[in-house]
Amino acid sequence: MLAVRSIFLLLATLAVCARGANILGLFSSHSPSHLIVHMSVVKALAEAGHNVTVVSMQKPKVMHKNIHLIVVPVKEEQERVLEAQLATMAGQKNSIVSTLNRLMNDMNVMIDAQADLLSDPRFQRIYETKFDLMILGYFINDFQLGVAAKLQVPVIIDWMNAPIPIIDVFTGNPTEVSYVPNMATFAEQPMSLLKRAENLAKYLFITYMSHKLDSRVTRHFNNNFGGEKGLRSLEEMRKNISLAFVNSHLISEGPIRPLVPAIVEIGGIQVKDTADPLPKDIDQFLQQSPEGAILLSLGSNIKSTAVKPELIQIIYKVLSEINRNVIWKWEDLEKTPGNATNILYKNWLPQDDILAHPNTKLFITHAGKGGITEAQYHGVPMVALPIFGDQLGNAVQMERSGYGLALDLLSITEESFRTALNEVLENDKYRQTISKFSSMYRDRPMTARETVVYWTDYVLRHRGAPHLQSPVVHMSFIELFNLDLYALLISVLVIIVVLIRLTVRFAWKKLLGKAKSSPKTSKKQKKL
Repeated sequence: MLAVRSIFLLLATLAVCARGANILGLFSSHSPSHLIVHMSVVKALAEAGHNVTVVSMQKPKVMHKNIHLIVVPVKEEQERVLEAQLATMAGQKNSIVSTLNRLMNDMNVMIDAQADLLSDPRFQRIYETKFDLMILGYFINDFQLGVAAKLQVPVIIDWMNAPIPIIDVFTGNPTEVSYVPNMATFAEQPMSLLKRAENLAKYLFITYMSHKLDSRVTRHFNNNFGGEKGLRSLEEMRKNISLAFVNSHLISEGPIRPLVPAIVEIGGIQVKDTADPLPKDIDQFLQQSPEGAILLSLGSNIKSTAVKPELIQIIYKVLSEINRNVIWKWEDLEKTPGNATNILYKNWLPQDDILAHPNTKLFITHAGKGGITEAQYHGVPMVALPIFGDQLGNAVQMERSGYGLALDLLSITEESFRTALNEVLENDKYRQTISKFSSMYRDRPMTARETVVYWTDYVLRHRGAPHLQSPVVHMSFIELFNLDLYALLISVLVIIVVLIRLTVRFAWKKLLGKAKSSPKTSKKQKKL
């Protein structure tokens, strides 16, 4: 009994020692939805008693009194470029491939702006503080690992989706191309021959684009940190990442794949355990919706006004005629699509809290990972209108799983949109299916918040977690695939085969020589 108490006291002491650490959150992605995920991570840590400093390029919606915020906004010219590019994407068909290509060219400002942040005086002040840990919100910005090198602190990567190849590289996680569809391949497991071929081709393309982007990342690292003596290189810092938090729950979401210990799943981190009280007007609007209400949001990256006006009018006409109240996220309240009495326009919405309301019966979404997750968690069926990036795959997977229907935004008609809404609202199979998923999604040994706090404390207690790293992180391509071993074995085999052939030829010649000399010898014997 005494031994048990001693162990308990030791564990309690370790936990207390880990609390109150100074943590830096570096979240420079331009996407508000990315920031919601990252801020939800550090909010859990702030609630656990840690002191958190966050550097971002926009004011977050999620905050806590123990979080010290430093905002370094994107330059006006960069902001104009980004808005123009996002508006262009809203008016055309997009894919992961085209999005990556755009990142390399027209939208490279998303990378450059994150590098500019590092030299801003507001950011430079963070070097005056003693930190214990850095959490890096990843979005093609691993050159910012140089900040952790200067601060001499361990690093946790925070990624807003399931693991992608670069996260696999950081952690040494296997990228199983033969049976794990990547985010550009919309396929069920196990994949057919053609889908495996497609998956391999897209994986090779994504890998090629990653190498192209890597040259830009390396240049930014060298420009900001290359001249400092004794500082770890970018390659060394990439090999010293303690953990990667990923916003997924593969047991319920799929695709099933292996995960090394350094990858920690925190899917649904942005979903509140208990919903916050809604703003008065939204709450009253939902309470006055006995038939159930519809929530419409096309996300935080692309403004609704960027969608083609004729498509907006199709959406408005159908929603204004439906026998349901509608809450519509619309940024320009001076110029709304129409004045229907059943539609409430808001330029910002507490999306998670609205989806948690029992009167919310349908979510019309752009199929971003955050919105899909929140709807799945609360058991709200969906109609998806994806625009770009992972939204396309999310929408396909959502429909395939039976949680709703997906439409092509650019080709919707009044008839197709109305039919989809009525089907999902009136056919109870969608709600039943997504409710079953919600139960499975919540079934885990620790909540997402508890998981974040435990593993962050773990890294703090051990001052990093190199012991969790896969050996793959420190292996070359040749070593990883045993190419040197295969080369050695093939060489030995070739040498053995050559020696055997030489031996056989030598023996054969000897035998032939003896055979030829035998008749002459017998003739001599006869003459005698």
